[in-house]
Amino acid sequence: MKGVFVTGTDTGVGKTRVSVALVHALRAQGLRVAAMKPVAAGTEARYGVLINEDVAALTAAANVDADPRWVNPYLFHPPIAPHIAATQAGVAIDLQVIVDAYSRLTELADVVVVEGVGGFRVPLNATQDTADLAVALGLPLLLAVGLRLGCLNHALLTAEAITHRSLPWAGWVGNHIDPAMDAQAENIAALRQRLPGPCLGIQPYCPDEIPQSFDWLDRAGMGRVFAG
Repeated sequence: MKGVFVTGTDTGVGKTRVSVALVHALRAQGLRVAAMKPVAAGTEARYGVLINEDVAALTAAANVDADPRWVNPYLFHPPIAPHIAATQAGVAIDLQVIVDAYSRLTELADVVVVEGVGGFRVPLNATQDTADLAVALGLPLLLAVGLRLGCLNHALLTAEAITHRSLPWAGWVGNHIDPAMDAQAENIAALRQRLPGPCLGIQPYCPDEIPQSFDWLDRAGMGRVFAG
């Protein structure tokens, strides 16, 4: 396995947190790990430079020095749906550009962690969406499930869309984004029973942007997924 594609049940469910944790866990195994955010929308100024928080977090976590254009081929300033942001910028998102950038990263790293944008079916251009990107890359899918009311429906619909495209499963992780969620244990049990891939961990609620502890990740389970 040269890489993994991290997708989510929605936007704001913790894909970047999961991706960063995965990068650190793979690095702990002595691997050269690159991180990629093919499409990002939303920037802020830091020290006079416009950056995207997700891209910055992934870049900081990786231990491979790569061309920023490969790490993030498409960056848009407004935090809106990427196909709309691209249209406003006069740009057409080309999946082949992303595939080529990914291929370059694989030449530098043992594993490439690719974080999608938004949910699994977010449009990228007039005819293609994130699901089409996942198919083009051909990577196993790791699903980040935002644990809140409604997560069961969102997770199962996303799983159905992934399976429909015959994409392999790396597994799923749960991320507590609502500390007041009722019946948390029962919802997690339902996800374990119904999702087709293994659960690689449940991340506790953390108000920080990017937690510094990744002990919640099932390293043994991840090792089985990435074996070979």
